Amino acid sequence: MPDDKTLKCKECGEDFVFSTGEQEFYTQKGFQNEPVRCSPCRQARKKERSAAGTEQSQEREYERSC
Repeated sequence: MPDDKTLKCKECGEDFVFSTGEQEFYTQKGFQNEPVRCSPCRQARKKERSAAGTEQSQEREYERSC
């Protein structure tokens, strides 16, 4: 079983732990790369991307209605 790994977040620069359980999950899902962001930064990025997607969707809907 692999050991926990300490990685550095590319967003905030803080160290975070990539636990053995997370490593096993990544392996089961077939992910090839380790995470590059800590959990709070991943969540913030998801939220930003979701909001950006919603804005683009609304813009397209407006353009269709004109």
